[in-house]
Amino acid sequence: MQTAGARPLFGGAMSAAFPSNATDVSVLRDIPDNQEVFVHAQTDQSLIVELVEYQADVADQDAARYHLEDIACSNGVVGASEVTGALELPKAELCLSECRSAWMITGAQCVSKFNEEARNAVTVHLGVIRLPQFSTDVLVTFNDPQSISPGSSSAASVQAQGEPWTLQDFQRLLQTASLHDPGLFG
Repeated sequence: MQTAGARPLFGGAMSAAFPSNATDVSVLRDIPDNQEVFVHAQTDQSLIVELVEYQADVADQDAARYHLEDIACSNGVVGASEVTGALELPKAELCLSECRSAWMITGAQCVSKFNEEARNAVTVHLGVIRLPQFSTDVLVTFNDPQSISPGSSSAASVQAQGEPWTLQDFQRLLQTASLHDPGLFG
């Protein structure tokens, strides 16, 4: 099912509804083949759709926390991520009916961009759509900066007048994610 206003992902094999002002980062720099990355030009927010290996040894209710901690480790987060409880998303509200389950979690992290010394306080909303039949977990991440360090490369580009994305924009992306070609998974 093609959702109105949906953007094609992974060469059209998937799609999802993004905010209209989302800029595709792949036109600016190289992005790994398993990721689609979009940014908000005025707020430094980002939305990432990533295909990762399904973690069979991780229970569905623990998958979001597992992946959030893995992302934190990859991003060099200082200290532990502050996490609010995982919430299961009702399958009836998802376009990706092939999933076994879907979960959402929110965490607070202190991260730097591009290995900078300056660290930004970021709220990370993570959705995990579990597709064991394709050996894949689909991660949808909404990075929402709460405080940007003056020493960060992001400080110059953030503009107070930009209309920020909302949690509802993120939830709409999760709900509208659709699979059009299972060949994407090999």
